Amino acid sequence: MFGKPMIIPDANQALPGRAEKMLFDSVHRVHGRSMVEPFPPQMERVILGFGCFWGAERKFWEIEGVYTTAVGYTAGHTQNPTYQEVCTGMTGHNEVVLVLYDPALVSFQSLLKVFWESHDPTQGMQQGNDRGTQYRSGIYYTTDEQLEQAQSSLAIYQVRLNEAGRSTITTEIKTAREFYYAEEYHQQYLEKNPSGYCGLAGTGVSCS
Repeated sequence: MFGKPMIIPDANQALPGRAEKMLFDSVHRVHGRSMVEPFPPQMERVILGFGCFWGAERKFWEIEGVYTTAVGYTAGHTQNPTYQEVCTGMTGHNEVVLVLYDPALVSFQSLLKVFWESHDPTQGMQQGNDRGTQYRSGIYYTTDEQLEQAQSSLAIYQVRLNEAGRSTITTEIKTAREFYYAEEYHQQYLEKNPSGYCGLAGTGVSCS
């Protein structure tokens, strides 16, 4: 959208939102498990943003050890935002995927490898032709161990990118805040629409 803000608004500038939560079918279309709490106690949670959330979600529901996924919004100010509001750039939110995984079956490092290699984390407030604050790269952690591994992986991947002549990583690493579920039609969008749009493209640089 031409003229869309490319900086995150302050809380007093953001759209107010609403108290009502989004209504959607909570059953995951791919594997049939619930996308909402309660989750099995052994599961760990991380929220990841790296461009249009349609393609981002598909990257993770295919991984063995991932219990469930959902798309939504986080890291902004607006309560229970709509997709249209997020697209204005005036909520502060990022388009993200919620990933529930069993650490006994898949490591957080493995998830980070998929994250780094699935997008270009040097582009700031965009991914490819998708421009705006909701397309920024972000890792929103829920444990201290996730924080340490995210920071370590960023440093390692920056070295790899430097070797390939790429720019500085702009990925934000922050404590996970409230996750607002997106509208029904966004959930598992590329399962419902196999030929649908996916603008994700990695750098071609491996994250070992």
